[in-house]
Amino acid sequence: MGRADLHIHTTASDGVSSPEEVVRLAKQAGLAAIAITDHDTVAGVREAREAGDKLGITVVSGVEISTQMQGKDIHLLGYYIDIEDELLLSRLERLRSVRDRRNEMIIEKLNEQGIQITLSEVWHTVKKKPGEDLTIGRPHIAEALVHMGVVRSISEAFDRYLGEGGSAYVSPERIAPQEAIRWIHEAGGSAVIAHPGLYGDDELVARIIDSGLDGIEAYHSDHSPEEESRYAAMAERAGLLATAGSDYHGERMKEMRHQHIGARTAHVSLLHRLNRRG
Repeated sequence: MGRADLHIHTTASDGVSSPEEVVRLAKQAGLAAIAITDHDTVAGVREAREAGDKLGITVVSGVEISTQMQGKDIHLLGYYIDIEDELLLSRLERLRSVRDRRNEMIIEKLNEQGIQITLSEVWHTVKKKPGEDLTIGRPHIAEALVHMGVVRSISEAFDRYLGEGGSAYVSPERIAPQEAIRWIHEAGGSAVIAHPGLYGDDELVARIIDSGLDGIEAYHSDHSPEEESRYAAMAERAGLLATAGSDYHGERMKEMRHQHIGARTAHVSLLHRLNRRG
């Protein structure tokens, strides 16, 4: 029946591969299905679906929504959402405006430290043009810092400036996970908490589970075997789906973020259970 990688990013957000290219990579990896889950946008789904139709790969419409709870950034994955839903699209546009403001705040903090960088330079460095459906994230700013010679690598940029605890780290107020779950459901999708092991707080994860989640991303590139077993068991106890995804972003300046496409997969039989509208 085949395997499915349910967490993949494209150039529509902070991935390095186009939607068409990730489908081709999925084909090469022997996958039967993938989900396109860009940050706060569904701009890459149509192109990926067209490529999937040509190559025989099922493409699930998805999104990764940025939320905040108890001071922590929490990500919610939405699967089988209606990408034509005008209310969802307007809501995602609002989230991208928060992301844009965060970028401005990061730039301001870098400038205060004597690093002369602008958002225009970031867009130019990563060869993107500002658009309402495309997003710029911290990896893009990190790449610009490498190009400028401020740091030697993407990882150094995150360690020194952009990651939690870094001197330019900011975390503007976002919507709560419960609101993102509602948005996903209202757009006909299933809501899954992404990479719970990265939050370091299983009590918080348990509170989100009680808010109407449909699944837990138990199998993730950054989870240890023990964490994968623990979250799979947590999903089973709660009667939720246990999903899997590589969180592929691709190789940026010779550094791979997370893992390659197909590094974590679920059986494709899981898809019909995620498809609330199917």
